[in-house]
Amino acid sequence: MHKKSILIAGLLAPTLVLAQEGSIIDEIIVTAQKRETALQDVPFSVAAASEQQIRDSGATNVVDLARNFASLTIADLGPGQSQVAIRGISAGQVIRDQPGVKEQVGIYLDESPISIALFTPDLDFFDLERFEVLRGPQGTLFGAGSLSGTLRYITAQPKLGEFGGSVELSAADGSDTSFGGAVKGAINLPMGEIAALRIVGYYNELQGFMDVKGLNNEVVDEDVDTGSKTGGRIALTIQPNDSITITPRIVYQKLDTDGFPRIDEFNILANPYTTTQPAVTIGDRQQYVQLEEGLEDDFMLADLKMEFDFGRVALTSVSSYTDREVIVTRDATSLTGSVSFDIGFPDIVRLDSALVDTTKLKAFSQEFRLTSSSDGPIEWLIGAFYQDVDRDYSQYLPTPGWDDATGIDNSTLNAVTDSPFFSGLDYQFKQFALFGEATWHFSDMWALTAGVRYYDFDEDRILNFGGAFADPTVDLPGSTSSDGFSPRAILAFNPSDDVQLTAQVSRGFRLGGINDPINLPLCSPEDVLIFGNQQTFGDETVWNYELGAKMQFADRRVTFNVAAFYSDIEDLQATTDAGTCSSRIVFNVPKARSVGVEAELFARPNDNWDFGLAATWVNAELKSSVTSTSGGQTVVVSGLAEGKQLPTAPELQAVASVGYSVDFSSDMEGFANLTLQYVGSSFSQFGDNTDNFGVITSQTGFPGSARLIPYGAPNTSLIRFGAELPAYDLGNLRFGVRKDQWELAAFVNNLWDEQAYLALDRERGRSARVGYLTNMPRTYGLSFHLGF
Repeated sequence: MHKKSILIAGLLAPTLVLAQEGSIIDEIIVTAQKRETALQDVPFSVAAASEQQIRDSGATNVVDLARNFASLTIADLGPGQSQVAIRGISAGQVIRDQPGVKEQVGIYLDESPISIALFTPDLDFFDLERFEVLRGPQGTLFGAGSLSGTLRYITAQPKLGEFGGSVELSAADGSDTSFGGAVKGAINLPMGEIAALRIVGYYNELQGFMDVKGLNNEVVDEDVDTGSKTGGRIALTIQPNDSITITPRIVYQKLDTDGFPRIDEFNILANPYTTTQPAVTIGDRQQYVQLEEGLEDDFMLADLKMEFDFGRVALTSVSSYTDREVIVTRDATSLTGSVSFDIGFPDIVRLDSALVDTTKLKAFSQEFRLTSSSDGPIEWLIGAFYQDVDRDYSQYLPTPGWDDATGIDNSTLNAVTDSPFFSGLDYQFKQFALFGEATWHFSDMWALTAGVRYYDFDEDRILNFGGAFADPTVDLPGSTSSDGFSPRAILAFNPSDDVQLTAQVSRGFRLGGINDPINLPLCSPEDVLIFGNQQTFGDETVWNYELGAKMQFADRRVTFNVAAFYSDIEDLQATTDAGTCSSRIVFNVPKARSVGVEAELFARPNDNWDFGLAATWVNAELKSSVTSTSGGQTVVVSGLAEGKQLPTAPELQAVASVGYSVDFSSDMEGFANLTLQYVGSSFSQFGDNTDNFGVITSQTGFPGSARLIPYGAPNTSLIRFGAELPAYDLGNLRFGVRKDQWELAAFVNNLWDEQAYLALDRERGRSARVGYLTNMPRTYGLSFHLGF
């Protein structure tokens, strides 16, 4: 670990809101137990950051923000395609053609579930009240998908009798980026004495920084990964009396990108080794594409929250409806061209070929719960949850001229002309659950919390495959179902008002699913045997054992929180590349384990200085192997071997912050915030952590390597690339002045212009292309925030 890493290791806790007056750290209220509770009183590990803290940290999206929280990591596959892991529990990168895989971390907008395994909504942070991270299994109260934890965007709600709002303007440029900026606004409108309306709107011009290299070995297009994010919400609160509150709301966001932040490490169409094709050297923050790539994500949420207070008992109803469409377009010329070369058509390798993935999602959920008042020694909550999801997924590979050039008519293979691959999958998913939790304060210092959730789900799928690259399949049905219980028990000891010690056991679960068939025409006989008979995958479960402590010292000027955990994982749903098949298959690994420690320290020694430190150490690995018999030999499947590190999450992650403020006058102050982040090395998938994975070769003697396709008569028979994503450090600086209700700030993000590798991207098992998803270069700019 180099010097910057040593400096950073162990360091911020944005779990704590800074005091604006005095030296005592302010209390923050969270709803991690579906009732309002002070953060330090929640008997398990929770973190939260306010909108101001997010702004001070320099985070502009959920990937940036994740580095500011202990135990939280996100694999970034580009805007709108992030995947979340908590406490090292991850089954690997979910690829675009795995629509049946469920999430391991639940994502909520207030109380509405919005998570999808691959497409975590990249919501804007404007007008947030706070962002919550609930660590450890939350299956009892939050259900499936909260296997290792839950993330919650908590928005500011309409306020009765108050007129006010805010406006925010920002502009940014960079050392190697396009210009970007944002315009955002929110207004709270009282409507008589019993109602209020809150309207929020925003527009973000996203900066691009990836350049395209041409066959002339020169840059032919710059900043191709620009984009925009536009959205808003309208919420109406109606409170006819103190006992009834009704809040209907509509949320909308549209995310458009023109490309992806992918660095091409190797591409059969453009590399320095070819001799009969133009030799091309692709540099830092560069890629080779023949077609425009991008993502379109239309997200709409309509929800209705109704609260009825009957005195000793309160009834809450939350109804949610989500309508979302995501279209991802990628340049698949290297993929299609590699297959064309292999089947005897070397002259059409460069035919333009786009891979178009479309996801259409309509989801309805309903939750009812009864909650006791906080009076008395026992607090309880019971509820019911129902969810109905319709999801249509399709994938096309339009390659104009392919049919004529090959003599293969794809329209006779359950596809359309010039599309050598097609898939269409219709999912019907239904889930029902009953849950309850109670806390018994059986003395002034001791409390016992116990809860359980019963769940029952069914999933049906109709599959259509077609085209020359697939095994044509028409209306093939598939189904899976499951039910079970998810309990939790917590013992809390409070020897004083400033100290809480806890012991917890809890269970989380991720629902199983249905694997897609492999692409038989592309598969070797060995891969057909290994991957060809995995029709479904079962539920993944975690039993978590945890000890924690939350403490405050020095008249609450210092806060220290720490938790140690041991998680037994059963039937981990591991994503694997199906060898030569250009397919993905999920296997259940019987046993895995994650053990670690997370710690947070925050100090405000006086009115001028704030310090924060947070770190996570985690050892997450497989405790059993998945094997198959091929050619009379027993082989480990795709790196699923006992002792292998779980992908995505690093062993060490840390962050530090230093804040300074000084009064210029009685109502104006200057401020500065420095945030330093360290993220350790990791792998994107299990198979990446195997011998020779980083080798592409035509030689023998490299088991596990990728095959070098001899397009362009390369002058080498061996190419190497880094399979492990190296550790990286980032620094953000923000400084400015604030007076009364306005703030003017300058910022520099990624201070030393670190190029981080966030995820590995591959086509056709690395033989067609290998690349890395990367981060934004150094950016600098100004922001202005006005509250009224």
